Amino acid sequence: MWTIPNQITLFRIVLIPIFLIIFYLPLSWSNFGAFAVFWLAAVSDILDGYLARKLNQSSAFGAFIDPVADKLMVVVALVMIAQDYSSWLVSIAAIIMIAREVFISALREFMSSIGKRDIIAVSNMGKYKTAAQMLGIMGLIWQPSYDIPLILFYLPHEVINYLSYAFYSIATVLTVTTWVSYFKAAWPELKGQ
Repeated sequence: MWTIPNQITLFRIVLIPIFLIIFYLPLSWSNFGAFAVFWLAAVSDILDGYLARKLNQSSAFGAFIDPVADKLMVVVALVMIAQDYSSWLVSIAAIIMIAREVFISALREFMSSIGKRDIIAVSNMGKYKTAAQMLGIMGLIWQPSYDIPLILFYLPHEVINYLSYAFYSIATVLTVTTWVSYFKAAWPELKGQ
């Protein structure tokens, strides 16, 4: 149970209150600090999966706790963003994304209980949704108000803000698309039960 990948996953859960505290600190760097913690959590998610495969340390506990840690961090970030922006568009997108996560988690649990989880295994579209969601959330958390230095030029902060909204919008569309896709794949089993 206490494999390196599982410890990294549990570390990601510990990051959640740190993420929230930093975001709400009344400091000029709180948004960037929260962005950095969220980024660290996203990188640790990639790392724990890689190490579980590389070190042959996959476990039932890891298969359970990894998606829980992911969803907890994303849901907390979405609620925080919705509250911070006070925009009905941002809030509706957050509600759609949270509802989809709850629905698909329950659907996967049901499909596992009848031995048919593979029918709704994570698709490439689901992976694209997650990537767009992470990029959109990170940008909306950060909200840079200064141009970002790159190797040979500065990236205007307005571009990062527009890209953040674009990725958040793409994630919302892919959220609905994958939600429908997984539901359609599972429908024959749901109807049969």
